[in-house]
Amino acid sequence: MSNFWNGKKVLVTGAGGFIGSHLVEELIQKNAKVKSFVTYKSYETQENLQFLPPDMLKEIEIHRGDITDIKSCVEAVKTCDIVFHLAALVGIPYSYRSPLRYIDVNIKGTAHLLDASLKENIEKFIHTSTSEVYGTAQYIPIDEKHPLQPQSPYSASKIAADNFVLSYYYSFDLPVTILRPFNTFGPRQSARAIIPTIISQMYSGKENITLGDLTPTRDFNFVKNTVDAFIKLAETQKVEGEIFNAGSGREISIKDLIELIIKITGKKVKISKDKNRLRPKHSEVKRLVANADKLKQRCNWAPKITLEKGLEITCKWIEKNIDCFEPFKYSI
Repeated sequence: MSNFWNGKKVLVTGAGGFIGSHLVEELIQKNAKVKSFVTYKSYETQENLQFLPPDMLKEIEIHRGDITDIKSCVEAVKTCDIVFHLAALVGIPYSYRSPLRYIDVNIKGTAHLLDASLKENIEKFIHTSTSEVYGTAQYIPIDEKHPLQPQSPYSASKIAADNFVLSYYYSFDLPVTILRPFNTFGPRQSARAIIPTIISQMYSGKENITLGDLTPTRDFNFVKNTVDAFIKLAETQKVEGEIFNAGSGREISIKDLIELIIKITGKKVKISKDKNRLRPKHSEVKRLVANADKLKQRCNWAPKITLEKGLEITCKWIEKNIDCFEPFKYSI
């Protein structure tokens, strides 16, 4: 095991989220000292951190706050060496309903953390982008030089946040790096995402499941692969001011994805289209598939868990935790 993480104080924003909780788990296993930034609520909740073993939870320092509050960000970053910034509003459908909220959280919140990190002389600031910034592919596979297309208010907010992050590198020499994960899936993901939507409806006993457009293609990457990308990026030298894609390089349509999940679960279901689940005509991203060669070559990263194996793991987890889902409700 590398000694890189021993004694490192690491801040993870969005630590209670899907990817964030898995990243926290991996960092604890690597002997890092982890401070988890979770959104303050009037009732105490550990969100997805609740799924971590109790002995691991005892090792985590919890910081409850709000990234839209500069004081909260300053307090969170204090004494930390590395910042993994994952906190964001991620729901694309909700961005149609409340676009200005995405400016507050995804852009202003990021700016607050950057400013706090600059004052604290952070060693590394790793910012989480999204493949949605590329919009529908103009060429396949998508590398980091692909044009950016703001096809939803969500993607627009992430494009702006990415550029603000880079501005702190060019203007203030803050050691920032951007990771751009393609469609990450796995245990603990909410039904706002397509894979848990499909699986939770199947395990709820529904014979007819409702979805949106089945024709778009995506590059689905298991969450442990994405977490490994974060880890490798932090451990690699001379990646400041750069952007890296993390994806499997495999393209699959939603229709074919459903067939694969049916094969794994053994469930027989019919598919119905729900118009409420469709994106606006010009907002739907039709094709996404990653070229992650840069991450592979520079950071010695490669996805270790296949789509099939990842789906098997995810199906078992959702079946075991079906009470965490509301399969008959459309979550935006």
